[in-house]
Amino acid sequence: MEVKYYDWLEHHEDIRGDKIAIRDLDSKQDISYRHLNRRAASLAAYLQSNGVKKGDRVALLIRNCPAFFEVQFACSKIGAICLPLNWRLTPNELSYILNDATPCALIHDHVFADTAPDLASTCDIGLVLEVREPGEDSTYERSMETKEDYTPAETTHDDVCMIMYTSGTTGHPKGAMITHGMVFYNIVNLAMPAGVNSKSVNLVVLPLFHTGGLNCYANPILHAGGQILLMREFEPGAALGALGDADLGVTHFFAVPAPYQFMMQHPDFDRTDLSRLQTAGVGGAPCAEAILQGWMDRGIALAQGWGMTETSPGGISLESDDALRKIGSAGKALMHTEIRIINEAGVDVGPDEVGELLIKGPNITPGYWNNPEATEKSFIDGWLKTGDAAKRDDEGFVYIVDRSKDMYISGGENVYPAEVENVIYQLPQIAEAAVIGVPSDRWGETGKAVLVLKPGEALEAEAVIGHCVKNLAKFKVPGSVEFIEALPRNATGKVLKRNLRDMYVDEGTAAIT
Repeated sequence: MEVKYYDWLEHHEDIRGDKIAIRDLDSKQDISYRHLNRRAASLAAYLQSNGVKKGDRVALLIRNCPAFFEVQFACSKIGAICLPLNWRLTPNELSYILNDATPCALIHDHVFADTAPDLASTCDIGLVLEVREPGEDSTYERSMETKEDYTPAETTHDDVCMIMYTSGTTGHPKGAMITHGMVFYNIVNLAMPAGVNSKSVNLVVLPLFHTGGLNCYANPILHAGGQILLMREFEPGAALGALGDADLGVTHFFAVPAPYQFMMQHPDFDRTDLSRLQTAGVGGAPCAEAILQGWMDRGIALAQGWGMTETSPGGISLESDDALRKIGSAGKALMHTEIRIINEAGVDVGPDEVGELLIKGPNITPGYWNNPEATEKSFIDGWLKTGDAAKRDDEGFVYIVDRSKDMYISGGENVYPAEVENVIYQLPQIAEAAVIGVPSDRWGETGKAVLVLKPGEALEAEAVIGHCVKNLAKFKVPGSVEFIEALPRNATGKVLKRNLRDMYVDEGTAAIT
């Protein structure tokens, strides 16, 4: 049965049009549901009048601001596909994504005024709009002046509404297709245990191009008719100030572990009033016991979880009541989600046995944009192969043992070593390269490049890092470099990264700041 997509903003304008939907803490701009809906409708009409059709991609290179949601909902109204771009990526990395997704429009923040036109020219994007600060003239604001009406698209839950690119194990990112149905079921999965309703207020500090920033809990709260508060970028003191502000009344918050750690270390942490905070979610990386305990001491039990961009993102959640009793666990499957853990023979494992985590449900991606090969490799009998090694205890709580082959998570961002290694191999002095994730006090994990030089060659660690800085997003740049005589390999020649992790895992590693 096809399920129709219903326009959230049209509904909320009718029910609670004067209510504030979005408060932009940086620009001090408040936007009601009526205003948000009408601006999204004007943008939808403008895009449609300029040839944007159902299924066309609209790229978005923008920091956290209300325009992000205007574009998201404008695309939904006409059936276009929103393509949020990670603005931390280099122009070369962005070009790869744009050439793969082939958007017909690019909407960008004025901060990227130098980058965006070059990207549009290189990637043959005809329509470009620039977003500036409220009150300033811009091509984006002029687009809102259109007097035309848009024609709503006939859209179902099976239609793709967004493409979110994730790093690929081959070094190239893959575009996970997000459907309207995935968004809806993620809302159902997350909203109920988090207590989301029309009175909820969510502080958003993660970037909206990140599924955690957009879907934990921003979209669920807008769906419920609540309110979201936007910060351009995370800053510990400002975030604590917002959480403790009685006038703002923040009830919901989500972040990767690093922001929680930075706020704990801030001098205002112990005196910030957190009594109004009902749900504080944490995911994206394992959360250290010290962080869990530090927030528990302030009366806040962090709700841990596991997910992926491909799971929109909710998959497994540990409710706050079990946060300390089950430290290290990701929890149990969310309501409208199924999980299995299988061994190499494809048989379900027993308690405390390690196997690969599989997940299934209406919140799971149908596959990767323009990449049927990756899609086929990622599924088995309708189950998404996460690539994560996991186990369950005798109560059914899931523990992630190892993550997506060699992937590590730095500051909440997935880093695949193959991509970093490919860049390092561009240096002519390098004979062998292996990158692993090692503990970082600041970022959770950061990269260590373990390298073998060609005979007679010399190279400084600073030169390796400098080369990476020029060719990779900052969060992908290794924090340290180690030169050794030979990489450990098995009989078939495969590098034994587990051996490397055993060699360096206890070593304190400084992150690039």
